[in-house]
Amino acid sequence: MEKFLESFLSPKVIGPIITLIVIYIFYRILKRIIKKIFNFKSKRIKHNKQVTLMNFFINVARVICFIISAVIILGIYGVETSAIIASLGAVTVVLGLAFQDLLKDFIAGISFILENSYNVGDWVTINGFKGEVISLGMKTTRVKAYEGQILVINNGAITEVINHNAANSLAIVDVRIPYEEDTEKVEKVLSDLCLRLQNELSKLKGTVDLLGIEQLDSNALIYRITAEVESGEQFGIQREIRKQVKLELDKNKIKVPYEQLVIHNERV
Repeated sequence: MEKFLESFLSPKVIGPIITLIVIYIFYRILKRIIKKIFNFKSKRIKHNKQVTLMNFFINVARVICFIISAVIILGIYGVETSAIIASLGAVTVVLGLAFQDLLKDFIAGISFILENSYNVGDWVTINGFKGEVISLGMKTTRVKAYEGQILVINNGAITEVINHNAANSLAIVDVRIPYEEDTEKVEKVLSDLCLRLQNELSKLKGTVDLLGIEQLDSNALIYRITAEVESGEQFGIQREIRKQVKLELDKNKIKVPYEQLVIHNERV
């Protein structure tokens, strides 16, 4: 029993255990500090950017803690860590050649963050795949499509990015009106509706405008209404505008064109 305790309490056994515990506690504290720093600056940094940077620095801290613990444990077992550190230059070159794809992914990830190409929560199209960025890591980016599919792509393999959250979106609604209706009346009704919606619609970033007659269709005049809205909110705003247009047209007894089939029955 005494021999077991002596062997268990020897520096080569207890040392690595204590090292791992201390490094783990240090990592948890460092992780909490990083989160507090970014929560403190949340008003200055956009939420998506904040989450992306925070996760990135937490990943860097994890790698650093792993390297520190490895160096300490090797020192406990008598490995000459100073020689290892001195030879890191040559090792780095070798690892760079062996893991050049990994380094490419890592550098690309840093580039995306620094250039603000996209952040967690942004809607993007990456290499033709459209969805929401759910994670931006040191090696890969994960994008979730509206239907639920998840694309996991190496950062270095990303060649084309379209960020749909980079600027405000434009809601566009086309209203079809029969030629028989009074044009002046229709324009007044739609203009008044736009003014009312200006004060009622949320997530607007500009005005709700009636641009006028957009097209002379085969069986109707097409009026166009536009509204500048928050990025990605155009679809919901378009649905609400269409609903309000229908209610307003019904209220003013303005008809909406629909497909008709005319049959001529002639006797010979």
